[in-house]
Amino acid sequence: MEYKALFEKRFNAVNEALDSFFTETCPQSELLECMRYSLLSGGKRIRAVLVLAFCAACGGDEESAMNAACAVEMLHAYSLIHDDLPCMDNDTLRRGKPTNHVVYGETNAVLAGDALQAAAFSTLLRCPLSPDRLSAMALALADGAGERGMCGGQYLDTSNDPDEVDAEYLTTLHGMKTGALLRAACLMGAISAGADEAQQRAAADYALNLGLAFQIRDDMLDTVGDAAVLGKDIGSDASNGKTTFVTLYGLEGCGRLVDEYTDRALAALKTAFPDEEFLSALAAELAGREK
Repeated sequence: MEYKALFEKRFNAVNEALDSFFTETCPQSELLECMRYSLLSGGKRIRAVLVLAFCAACGGDEESAMNAACAVEMLHAYSLIHDDLPCMDNDTLRRGKPTNHVVYGETNAVLAGDALQAAAFSTLLRCPLSPDRLSAMALALADGAGERGMCGGQYLDTSNDPDEVDAEYLTTLHGMKTGALLRAACLMGAISAGADEAQQRAAADYALNLGLAFQIRDDMLDTVGDAAVLGKDIGSDASNGKTTFVTLYGLEGCGRLVDEYTDRALAALKTAFPDEEFLSALAAELAGREK
């Protein structure tokens, strides 16, 4: 199956699975509604697709990893809810819709994010896989989410002096904030299929470089993108006084960096997956994305 058709198949399967969560009637139904609002508000589902793609690349059954794919999307949704809060980036638009706290209030938004984070691990641990694989996958997700991953990166993003941020700092920050959850997704998919050490190392290296290329492209789009296409406010980094890759390298330099990190991702992939066409095409598509 060619790349676009296979991506759409995986994308649709993930969305169908996600739509089955948090539908029960209960006293806290508004909280579930709040959780579903962000979980089902669109998005590229890149992290979930990476879980399924690496599972398949390592010879596994994608259906057995579907809960893991849903789990990483739940964790990603939680991070976006919290990232948009007034105490963080104070954004009012996400994926073309009002942000969660704008619709449901800050208290509900915080609780929805907290609940989605917990639900991510609960969902992951219900994958029909052996205990040793599940524990390794849960560890990968926890590492991607915590103080050495996404939360640590968010801390670096919100606590720095913009005048003292250099390229090394930004690379570390986004390797944690963006790259760590992508790494978790790739590793969970690989581990679900019983990947060997070389395959896991290739998956992690691919994710790290894919994440940096993704973030640099994101910085570019925040400068020159179309808000109607992106579905979020443009120029928020500049208005918040953040130093970005565009600040340091300019648009042309950033374009070269996106190509460089994409090439590194592809090179890492080839060390263990020399014939993997889907993941190669995904990296190339993300490098030129407009949203």
